[in-house]
Amino acid sequence: MSESAVASPVQPALLDIHPISGRIGAEVRGVRLSGQLDAATVEAIQQALLDYKVVFFRGQSQLDDQGQEAFAKLLGEPVAHPTVPVREGTRYLLELDGERRANSWHTDVTFVDAYPKASILRSVVAPAAGGDTVWANAATAYTDLPAELRELADSLWAIHSNEYDYAGYKPNVDPARLAEFRKVFVASVYETEHPVVRVHPLSGERSLLLGHFVKRFKGLSKRDSQALFELLQGYVTRLENSVRWRWQAGDVAIWDNRATQHYAVDDYGDQPRVVRRVTLAGEVPVAVDGRRSQTLRHQ
Repeated sequence: MSESAVASPVQPALLDIHPISGRIGAEVRGVRLSGQLDAATVEAIQQALLDYKVVFFRGQSQLDDQGQEAFAKLLGEPVAHPTVPVREGTRYLLELDGERRANSWHTDVTFVDAYPKASILRSVVAPAAGGDTVWANAATAYTDLPAELRELADSLWAIHSNEYDYAGYKPNVDPARLAEFRKVFVASVYETEHPVVRVHPLSGERSLLLGHFVKRFKGLSKRDSQALFELLQGYVTRLENSVRWRWQAGDVAIWDNRATQHYAVDDYGDQPRVVRRVTLAGEVPVAVDGRRSQTLRHQ
């Protein structure tokens, strides 16, 4: 990719924006998040999200669970996780702690057709060291592909499911805990067919729609699917294509779930780490040829 192709986008005038890496991620300073933010600031945050894919806000300790949900409603329509129960006393909040560690590259909830357009994550308890989260830009990953691979990716479709190899992704987890986690997560089983390249409904950018919910590519064997998945996924997760955030309690991250993947680094041992997430309703992805994702199985 040429230097000019990764030039910083125009910054919304209302926000004090500080890009973190060359391709993805920016810190927004001077904004106190709440359900009472004015419309102009909300619009500027939405634009920054399109430009930088993930935006970070330090020191938002004024937000509690209800405040996080109220703020989320300004950005879109909050939706609960389709299989995991919400935190008690909330309508949409999913709590993630040391018992459930999402230490693999993924885009949130791609096993359903209209998966979330964005996620809002708030740090409640941060470890003294470790526990960072890394995001990757799935749009620049697509443009990095050689022309021949882009042409192939444009034609590919993948089957995503929440019924995947948990032990393969979490080899060191106690078998009893793994079984209990799997029982909850696949209380309802979903399989959805998505294009490997989706067109963003607002920016028109093309991005790679992959991550750990992919079971196989349509029309390919499991072996061929795995080899091709690793090739394409490797373009997403290159260090040059990522940004890493060192959490402090009270931090908030918002990311465009249509154009990113993320990975919570499991390097904090038995230190406490608690984050709470609200997701926003998304659209059914559209492929480069105009076809839309479809649900294959829900039981």
